[in-house]
Order: sequence, then C-alpha cells, then structure tokens
Amino acid sequence: MVVPHPATVRRLLARLDGDALDAAIGAFLSARTARTRDEPGTLRPIAVDGKTVRGSRTRTTVAISLLSAMVHSGEVLAQRQVADKSNEIPSFAPLLNAVDLTHAVITADALHTQHGHGTYLRSRGAHYIAVVKRNHPGLFDRVRTLPWREITLDHYQRTRAHHRDEIRRLKTAAFAHLDYPDARQALQVVRWRRDLGSGKLSIERVYLITSLPPGAATGAQLASWIRGHWGIENLLHHVRDRTFREDDSTIRTAQLPRTMASLRNLAIGLHRQDGQKNIAAALRHAARDYRRPLALLGLTG
Repeated sequence: MVVPHPATVRRLLARLDGDALDAAIGAFLSARTARTRDEPGTLRPIAVDGKTVRGSRTRTTVAISLLSAMVHSGEVLAQRQVADKSNEIPSFAPLLNAVDLTHAVITADALHTQHGHGTYLRSRGAHYIAVVKRNHPGLFDRVRTLPWREITLDHYQRTRAHHRDEIRRLKTAAFAHLDYPDARQALQVVRWRRDLGSGKLSIERVYLITSLPPGAATGAQLASWIRGHWGIENLLHHVRDRTFREDDSTIRTAQLPRTMASLRNLAIGLHRQDGQKNIAAALRHAARDYRRPLALLGLTG
C-alpha cells in the first residue's frame, strides 16, 4: 500500500467540510454514549458554550469562533462555526437542530438567555437552566428581589481544592408566571470562596431560571448541572488550550483551524467516554503520539 504524501493529507484536511466532519464526530460520540446512557427518561444535561480559536487570526481575517453542544460528561454532540461579524445567538438553534433533545436539560451562559431560545427548546421538548444577568433588567430585578432570606435552603456543599475552601448554597422558588417561556422556577446560587493562603474571601450570587417544575429535579441535581456547565467551560478552554495548545497553533490555511478543533473535540470525548478521570494527564500522554504524525504533516502549531 502506498502511503499518501504529507502534502496530500494536509490538502485533504484543509478542504474538509467542517459541518460534515462535526456531524460525523457528533454522531459517532452519540452512538458510543447511547450504549452507556442512563435509564430511559433520565434527564440529560447538555451545555452550549463557545470558544474562539485565537491562533486562526490573520492580518486580513478574524479568528474563527465555534459554538459547541456538549453533554456534561465531556463529549461534543455538535459544533457550528459562528458567522463572521455576528455572535453566537443566531447559531444556537441551528447548532441544536441535529441533536436529540429528548429528556435534555440545556445549560448555557447569560448570552443565550433569550426568549427565542427558550421557546425553541420547549418546542423541541427540552428543558433549560438559564443564567439571568443585568442584560435582562426586568427579569433580573424580578428574580433578584425575591425574599431569598426567607426561602428554605435546597442544597449545601462544601469542598476544599486548589488551595481554597468553597461553599455553595442553592435555593429555589416556584413561579406561577414569569416573563420567560415556560419558566417554572427561579434559582439563587451563592458561592463563598476563601483562599487558604491569603485568607481572602469572595462571595458571588448567581440567579437562574428553569423550565423544570418543582420536584422534577432535586436540589443536588440542579446544583450538579449548574456546576457541570462551569466544568464544561473549563474543559473547552483550559484543556484545549493547555494540553493541545490550541491558541498557540499557527495553522490558518483554509478549513484547517476548524478541522483541528474538531479532532481535539474527538480526542477529548473519547477519553471522557473511556472513563479517564484525570483528563489533562490522559490527554498529555495521548498528545505525544497525536502530535508526532501531525508534526510530519506540518499541522501542529
């Protein structure tokens, strides 16, 4: 068998249809996930989050931005390139059109707390947990000014890691009506963080709304899904940047930046599905073999 010349492989990867490649990777990982999925009817959290591939910027073009849908265990189900001179909002529904949203709970950052997004998700049979910030002043004030001091605590968790002590408290309040599609509950998350070295204390309050009715999920489940979304943000940004050095990559030819981002997603998803708990260590080990053939093709940064 004749081995293709490196330049041939490079040209092939540069010409790949990004949407088709991401669809194939998402279908492959979804099929593997289905074999180990929980009991039918179990709610499944899926995070929607974006990332800019900074190294893809050139003198004449902006860096590409990608919006991804990932189950909280770390597998990318879908990915879509955000159009130049746009933002993530118009890409939200097209991204999720190809994803099975049966029994899904969608988590996203405050940018995607849009009435149209809420309507779309409910029309697909999915629930949502949406962050509410001051970009929606009326909704934010309504949720923020609830009598939270009088509301019973639903979940409490204390952890110590990364040289800090952290306490998280979750409260929920049921709503008969809230000006957001099918919103049934408001949530308040309060996080206390104390640096064990300096002793500095920080307190953060986050407000959210969800279409899940009271009793559909426990306080522990809601807290886990909210924290799980923050974990996905860390996975997308830190693992791809620190392990695969994505932002240091100088690959800018044609579709190569997106192709390589898709292959990184595939590698991360496979390791997560195979039960790797220390994903960074697993990927560092795998990256040595991953980078050798790519270096020969001139595809590493």
